[in-house]
Amino acid sequence: MTGIVSDTHAMIAAMAPELRPGRYAFVGCGERADLIAACREAAIAMFAEDEGPSFVIPFETAVALGIDALPMCQITLTVHSALDGVGLTAAAAGALAVHGIPCNMIAAFHHDHIFVPEARAGEAMAALLELQRGSP
Repeated sequence: MTGIVSDTHAMIAAMAPELRPGRYAFVGCGERADLIAACREAAIAMFAEDEGPSFVIPFETAVALGIDALPMCQITLTVHSALDGVGLTAAAAGALAVHGIPCNMIAAFHHDHIFVPEARAGEAMAALLELQRGSP
């Protein structure tokens, strides 16, 4: 399917989850300027929170910086979902919840990205593919 998809069932049917290479960590830096600078340079995502910036960085970078973090894997839902589309992230998170798989969702401009603990990445992919196949 090409173009932006906004219908819930069409988004789920076309989501085509892809397990991306690499491991990532979610990091909160507080107000430490040195840590903020290092994380900003390595970040694949950043969000400004009241407590200070949060980053998603390569897990190996977190380890090198002395940060204790959970290794996460990235699954990209490759459908170009509409920013005003309803239900894709809820359906994906719900499918993972049924299997007891924690997830952190990031909705970007083109795609939705799901971060799951590395140890559960295979199970997460199976659950998401099951959801996709079951979509009317």
